[in-house]
Amino acid sequence: MKQKLIQGGHVISMDPRIGSGDLSVLLNGTRVEAVGAKLNAPDAEIVDASGCIVIPGLVNAHMHTWQTALRGIAANWTLPQYFRSVHAGLATLFSPDDIYIGTLVGALNQLDCGTTTLGDWCHNNPTPAHTDRAIDGLIEAGIRSVFFHGSPKPDPKPGQRHFSEIPHPRGEVERLMRERFVNQGDLVTLGLAILGPHYSTFEVSLHDFLLAREFRLVASMHCAGLDAKTPDGWERLASAGLLDSRTNVVHGNNLTNAQLRMMLDCGVTFSLAPETEMLQGHGHPITGRLRDAGRAPSLGVDLESSIAGDMFTVARMALASQRALDNAASKASDGHLPPTSTLSCDDALAWVTMRGAEALGLADEIGSLTPGKQADVVLVRADTINMRPLHDPVATLIMQAAASNVDTVLVAGEFRKRHGRLMHPAVQSLLNELDLSGRRIAGGLNELLASH
Repeated sequence: MKQKLIQGGHVISMDPRIGSGDLSVLLNGTRVEAVGAKLNAPDAEIVDASGCIVIPGLVNAHMHTWQTALRGIAANWTLPQYFRSVHAGLATLFSPDDIYIGTLVGALNQLDCGTTTLGDWCHNNPTPAHTDRAIDGLIEAGIRSVFFHGSPKPDPKPGQRHFSEIPHPRGEVERLMRERFVNQGDLVTLGLAILGPHYSTFEVSLHDFLLAREFRLVASMHCAGLDAKTPDGWERLASAGLLDSRTNVVHGNNLTNAQLRMMLDCGVTFSLAPETEMLQGHGHPITGRLRDAGRAPSLGVDLESSIAGDMFTVARMALASQRALDNAASKASDGHLPPTSTLSCDDALAWVTMRGAEALGLADEIGSLTPGKQADVVLVRADTINMRPLHDPVATLIMQAAASNVDTVLVAGEFRKRHGRLMHPAVQSLLNELDLSGRRIAGGLNELLASH
């Protein structure tokens, strides 16, 4: 692969040793070779970044990409209605090909919005065929991703166990490691989307944690919403030495401060979805609680069945929600606002780059434009009507940028979007397939609810 020299833009490296400014970025194959001023690479392909902000690819640490065909359906639903209508209802209508088209188009949309790495939390896979088609969709999209293999959540039929009592299927994990995740250098890697103590018995949690540890996989799990199935589960897992940096907790709204600090001391990472959490009733995002404990979250879209899929909006919502809480607390205690904002746009950009990389176990590979890391780079147009004049590039990215500003996206040094257009050759036909899938699935909702 020919070298590429990105020059003429304002680079935000997210590496404190390199900093930001009018720098160039030299890509050599799948890796960043150098970042600096006046780089000399006479044989390199020139990528003109004039008028652009150059950043490491954004990281969406948590999304149920299989729900792409349900866009907007859950926009007015609280959490109980979402569980009833999606997991016990619409999810049961998905064929393997529905999973494929939703995952493919959802992943392409992430690329279109400037996300180069996706934590795809797939928990609608009742058969191996559903799982395989989800993976096929990620591979075809060309996005870097951690495929978190989960398990479906339908209502049990007579004689069946509740999903909280069913251990993660060892045989399926072994099959995936043997058949689908053999090459460690592939863009798509494996993680486990387990139930965790909030949504399972302790026996199931213990089994699933041990399974993830055996295969050295990141184990991600929800912790919010409904009442905890095993309230003391986190303490028991910590006592067993099973909480560490490969443990990723999604949401975390229900945790006490003592639990939160205990988990952080063990190295647990957190992925928040502030907009979804506030809309559906999880509670206030724990952004500030993490900050007060000396840590920071990663962020995710969570549900395109409910909200938009771009990480600029997610970062903005996370920042605004915590500033609102901090401002209100200051007025209540001191009678006035803080002298300045309590969290910065620089913080928010780190949440969707470096912190996302850490949550997915990829901190050594992505999250910053550092020589030796993956050549995952995004060019965001800053010379457009919604971005000029450019005073503070980071603030402009977080507070003004939209998906339409994403000009160019490279993953492992390959163009996935160029001059504002996705490189996939059949986007329109895929959208037509997605329409058909979504209409068929949504059409069965009323009948399903009536049967319940």
